[in-house]
Amino acid sequence: MHALSLPTWMVHVSSVIEWIAAIYFVWQFADVSGWPAWRWLSFGMLPALISAMCACTWHFFDNSPSLSWLVILQAAMTVVGNCTSCAAAWYIWRQARV
Repeated sequence: MHALSLPTWMVHVSSVIEWIAAIYFVWQFADVSGWPAWRWLSFGMLPALISAMCACTWHFFDNSPSLSWLVILQAAMTVVGNCTSCAAAWYIWRQARV
């Protein structure tokens, strides 16, 4: 775990925790507001969470070359997460217009 400094680890871990909290709060907002379309945003955010976990895992193992596939998975999940979050936002917008 020498690849990152302690403050950088704190940022990485807190970002993952914050993302989990954001997913939870978006889901709660869907329940409280009675607008179930917001649940799609919670699902759309999951690939980005997977991406962040890939990065933390790779760094935890000192950026081991044997785990370099995690970098590719992280990049793919970032793209997928951006697309699914965008699609969810579009769906929320469409449901608001109905």
